[in-house]
Amino acid sequence: MNNIITSEAKFRQRVIKYSYKHGVTKASRIFHRSRNAIYEWRKKYDGKSWKSLVDKSHRPHHHPNEHTQAEKDMILKRYPYYKGDLIMLWDSLRKDGYTRSYTSLVRVVRKWIKPEIKKKSKKALKPYKRADYPGQKVQVDVKFVPSYCVVNGQKYYQYTAVDECTRWTYREMYEEHSTYSSTDFLMKLIKAAPFAIREIQTDNGAEFTNANVDRINPPLSMFEKTLEKLGIIYHRIRVATPRHNGKVERQHRCDELRFYKKMKMYNLEDGRKQLEKYNKKSNNIPKICLGFLTPNEMMKKYLYVM
Repeated sequence: MNNIITSEAKFRQRVIKYSYKHGVTKASRIFHRSRNAIYEWRKKYDGKSWKSLVDKSHRPHHHPNEHTQAEKDMILKRYPYYKGDLIMLWDSLRKDGYTRSYTSLVRVVRKWIKPEIKKKSKKALKPYKRADYPGQKVQVDVKFVPSYCVVNGQKYYQYTAVDECTRWTYREMYEEHSTYSSTDFLMKLIKAAPFAIREIQTDNGAEFTNANVDRINPPLSMFEKTLEKLGIIYHRIRVATPRHNGKVERQHRCDELRFYKKMKMYNLEDGRKQLEKYNKKSNNIPKICLGFLTPNEMMKKYLYVM
């Protein structure tokens, strides 16, 4: 379609140039176009480019029967209450003098109302502050051990800790995810980590905190009491924002592909032995975010500087 439009515009330019040299009457006879058409083209032509001769759209800017701004405002005000139920929205509007058809309402909701609501609700995400040194902040989370790799049919849970600065990772496997298991994992993490831990970050799971039990004045869990006793800062991410614990969430997806899809475990002891080997291996795998260094290499780099 674009080629046809371009060819027509270039043809008109050729006719105009010929008419300047030999006259409009002769150009009309040679190119089989009316004299009036050639005069119209000459008015449009800017003397430089064939693009000035491309026909502009004849489509009107506004439909004579389109929704008025007052009608759009009325729909926009009520839409959040009815959202997916447009028939109820239409019925409610009709009772207040809205005279448009249901299909007309659907059309305006799709074209104007939804984009408008999306534009209003879109919030700029705050930039995440990066950790400056090993142990400054460690993300901790729990994942279910996939049932397809467990031969005895039992449920097991993997606790994972990821250092935000070096991506150094530590994992342990448990039969339950409780505040007792979380505390035990914390003590093992502190012993295994090659750096002092300043801050621990988790989600709001019951295995870490009692914040969901009593939002106003929650009692401290065993995990929280242990952190307080050790002088480690504890930070919980906001509810329903797993991206704030994104590094450990991403590590869980990697563990699924690199470890669980390639192994079979017969009991907890067997799973722990295999996970211990994978722990050592994973900290020697290069990461793009570290400039293709491994977590262990990144650790050495920081420890050398410090």
